[in-house]
Amino acid sequence: MAEENEGFIEDESIALEDSDNSLIDDADSNKIIPFIMEKYNRADDYRQQDEERWLRAYRNYRGLYSPDVQFTEAEKSRVFIKVTKTKTLAAYGQIVDVLFAAQKFPLTVDPTELPEGVVADVSFDPAEPEQLRKSGMDEVVNPYGFKGDGKDLPAGATAKTLADSLGPLKDKFEGIEGVNEGVGKTPTAITFSPALVAAKMMQKKIHDQLEESSASKHLRSTAFEMALFGTGVMKGPFAVDKEYPNWDEDGEYSPTIKTIPQVSHVSVWNFYPDPDANNMDEAQFVIERHKMSRTQLRGLKKRPFFRSNVIDEAIKLGENYNKEHWEDDLSDYAPEHGIERYEVLEYWGTVDVEMLVDQGVDIPSELSELDELQANVWICNGKLLRMVMNPFKPANIPYMAAPYELNPYSFFGVGIAENMDDTQTLMNGFMRMAVDNAVLSGNLILEVDETNLVPGQDLSVYPGKVFRRQGGAPGQAIFGTSFPNVSQENLQLFDKARVLADESTGFPSFAHGQTGVSGVGRTASGISMLMGAAQGGIKGVIKNVDDYLLRPLGEGLFRFNMQFDFDPKIKGDLEVKARGTESLMANEVRSQRLMQFLQTASNPSLAPFAKFQYIIREIAKSLELDPDKVTNNMDEAAIQAELMKGFQEPTPEQGAPAGADAMDPSGAGGGNIGTGQVPLPQEQGFSGNAEQGAPPEAQANGQQPPAVGPVQ
Repeated sequence: MAEENEGFIEDESIALEDSDNSLIDDADSNKIIPFIMEKYNRADDYRQQDEERWLRAYRNYRGLYSPDVQFTEAEKSRVFIKVTKTKTLAAYGQIVDVLFAAQKFPLTVDPTELPEGVVADVSFDPAEPEQLRKSGMDEVVNPYGFKGDGKDLPAGATAKTLADSLGPLKDKFEGIEGVNEGVGKTPTAITFSPALVAAKMMQKKIHDQLEESSASKHLRSTAFEMALFGTGVMKGPFAVDKEYPNWDEDGEYSPTIKTIPQVSHVSVWNFYPDPDANNMDEAQFVIERHKMSRTQLRGLKKRPFFRSNVIDEAIKLGENYNKEHWEDDLSDYAPEHGIERYEVLEYWGTVDVEMLVDQGVDIPSELSELDELQANVWICNGKLLRMVMNPFKPANIPYMAAPYELNPYSFFGVGIAENMDDTQTLMNGFMRMAVDNAVLSGNLILEVDETNLVPGQDLSVYPGKVFRRQGGAPGQAIFGTSFPNVSQENLQLFDKARVLADESTGFPSFAHGQTGVSGVGRTASGISMLMGAAQGGIKGVIKNVDDYLLRPLGEGLFRFNMQFDFDPKIKGDLEVKARGTESLMANEVRSQRLMQFLQTASNPSLAPFAKFQYIIREIAKSLELDPDKVTNNMDEAAIQAELMKGFQEPTPEQGAPAGADAMDPSGAGGGNIGTGQVPLPQEQGFSGNAEQGAPPEAQANGQQPPAVGPVQ
């Protein structure tokens, strides 16, 4: 039941300006309910053609023939080659791989170019504050402090905050007056970026919220419907109270209740947008159709601003769920009896202010002059279950609809199944003909002359069958006729249709595991080239996900936190960016390019211009590693560098190598170590020679000392 209820989680922050109207009756709802039903019927009529497209897509995915497909008596085979399923799963898998390449949502929060409300950069010079003035320079490149160096100050930083952030170094900087706004202009200046700190804290909070709401699961469901039907829909964020298990010291269950924003997947079948809109930005309203049990409907009474007495009245009227024409096709079992469920419509869009006033909704004074406002309305069985103002500021419809392939003249996009609908029909036809011909050619067609056989015999044929002939009847009684096998021609046409399917979908067969690739595809570099070309088709899809789904979702969470979160550290003039398209480049290619750039940036003359921390993090992402877990910030990197330095430098006890020249920087002793001949007596280098004791002057002049005889 928990899984069943998950799709209907509602917000706990709705209608912040409204009074609790849970006991208001339904007497004055005669205006709003016909208004909502008229909108619903218009949207339902508009989607008829789209529903037929989705049904064909679903049947092709499942391998089911439409009821309008008629087979002749000669067509014995009913085979269905589910190439649509293979292509759809390949597209779905590639979308998911791209979106979760870094094991997290591809959403980032960055400061705007000119942030307002949060200081962009602050700096100070601990060494010589007057250096710039004395030097007469207008600007000096700062090689020490930069954005993202891990030493960023929080928003609203002061000199005391700066001193505290310095840790053990703060004693050295006692008495420094003031923190200057802007990037430091002296070589010894240190720059901090409070705006960047606020952006990263907001980004972390959004990622935590997405993780707690299981947003990745809902995004995968949305991506699947995108690939199959052409449109994927998500809803949110909404504030919900989530229960976390907890037991006190006495073993008593004492759960912790935490309010979190919730996002969820909405099936395209239950989504009814404004028929006059081509995207969510143009939509004046959206209606979501819920299929609720009696228990689920009663559970709405626990949510704010639902009218408990009206819900009871709707339940007493009995189940009112009417199946749509497409629901039997989506179900493997279609029962003849009715469905014991309730149909609940959830409306988001503009309504007349007069309707809100009639239902006891408090209108803020600053909005009282408007003719219409954004509202949220729930109806069931002709009863008004809830009617409140849209609580979000700015007021927006909390749905995101992303097309797989954009159709500029329709709200709903085009999916894989629709693009290859004709080729799927061709492949099925050619394969059925090939199978029927193979069966026909593999069996004999028998011709029987019954005048030559004894009457009344069973004419079925099987091994060991005995036929009785008429006595004295001339000629052969049974003849066998074989038909030619032309199934290979049909299979060749099947392969041609499959190639057309590759071209129409933009997903070649080798991209999802087909063997037998020839030509350039037989080499590793050739496969890389082919895969790179295959990614061109998915690039537009991921861009649609970024523009129509991820960015609106991230902006919704950003606005939610700005409106309902009272932590000043995460607030500022920030912007949300979707980074899905950045993962399109093959990871191995991206990693190679990053390593090449890192090698180039290691040049001492270029190193001050490179953001090494960013490069290292991007390399980790290209290797599908979490950069937060495998990389250090600047402070941690400094500590690590000191530790590595201690391991690399020789200790004083070790000293220099034996025989090394003190002035020899190589430490090799001025010569090479290798094999050679041991010097003989009287040869230069022999230790017993008399010249070993010659005075230095003589050795320097090349003079030989006088011979000295052996000691007697």
